[in-house]
Amino acid sequence: MLHLIRIPVPSLKMGGQFRSFQWDPVLIIGQIIAMISFWYFSLGMWIFVLDVIGKFDLSTEQLFTQSDLGLYEDSGRTNIIAYALNSLTASFIMWTVVGRTKQCLDFTATIHGFHFFACWIYFGYVPVTFWWWVTNIICLALTTVTAEFLCMRSEMKAIPVGMGAKVDL
Repeated sequence: MLHLIRIPVPSLKMGGQFRSFQWDPVLIIGQIIAMISFWYFSLGMWIFVLDVIGKFDLSTEQLFTQSDLGLYEDSGRTNIIAYALNSLTASFIMWTVVGRTKQCLDFTATIHGFHFFACWIYFGYVPVTFWWWVTNIICLALTTVTAEFLCMRSEMKAIPVGMGAKVDL
């Protein structure tokens, strides 16, 4: 009679739990890198689309600029709109990458903190303009609230417990 040998295979999920609450630095660092990359990519895409529509000069400085953010010029208003649209895009990306309501503020603050240091390094001084700070603080709040709303809706869905056919609740 043949005996089957079972080799234990490590599982990504812990048995009997909805989520693992163990601290996983590799996962967190990967999520941070992914979120920062997606954030800059989507900001670049929004700036590109709005610059093409508005027929403005394209420049990578628009990602890090503080002088071209404001309500007094068309290009400044366009960049503020790009940042606001990017906040909504980042919320949806955070919903898929992070997916936890508790972590939305942490990841959003990390992204904007990284952006602060990137602007500081790019121009050689701390951003000092009023509109840079207002735009980034409002976008931080908008991203956090929208991402928390999306994640909370997912977390609050009913989890079916029965072993039978799926029942709509």
